[in-house]
Amino acid sequence: MNQFAIRPARPEDEAAASCVCLKTGDFGKDGEPFYRADPGALGRIFVAPYLAFSPELSLILEDRGEVCGYALGALESKAFYQRYEADWRPALCARFPAPQGDPSQWDRVQQIHHCYHQPDYFCPEPYENYPSHLHIDLLPRAQGLGYGRRMLNDLMQKLRELGSPGVHLGVSEKNVPAFGFYQRLGFRELIRIGEGNDRVIYLGRSLAD
Repeated sequence: MNQFAIRPARPEDEAAASCVCLKTGDFGKDGEPFYRADPGALGRIFVAPYLAFSPELSLILEDRGEVCGYALGALESKAFYQRYEADWRPALCARFPAPQGDPSQWDRVQQIHHCYHQPDYFCPEPYENYPSHLHIDLLPRAQGLGYGRRMLNDLMQKLRELGSPGVHLGVSEKNVPAFGFYQRLGFRELIRIGEGNDRVIYLGRSLAD
């Protein structure tokens, strides 16, 4: 019997959704071994701000009442990042000092803490065509069943209704399955940036079609 259900996110989902972020935090694979010193490091960037600032574009996937995935979005990326900069990042920086020493020797937790202090607000061009953005993660047991597609399609429909002309998202170059998934959803590559493990592919999709 199918026990999966999609529903709007609630504030109290933050801890469980951040756990999903952790368990997919190694380029789509389980990131827990790399973040034992601070399991919440990723969720403070990639989950919690969306639940706080963009709840109308936040969906949760449950399996027998347990959170096993999410899809999150922002209508206007630059406005979202401006609010993050003003209302979210100062508390992160006060709580988690910037890592010191040789960056090439930093572990994953230190790399993420560095992102608290030096955030990446990159938006691919042409921005006016793809001002919205999306972010999705599913635990392995929820993958390949069509729920990721459903959640993204639901969010893209909401963005259309809100007047967005298009949406973008980023995926690690190492996450080959996710790249193929987005292409099948109609996203096309816009640009690749970064080096090594930090190399990111940005894709966009028009919401006019």
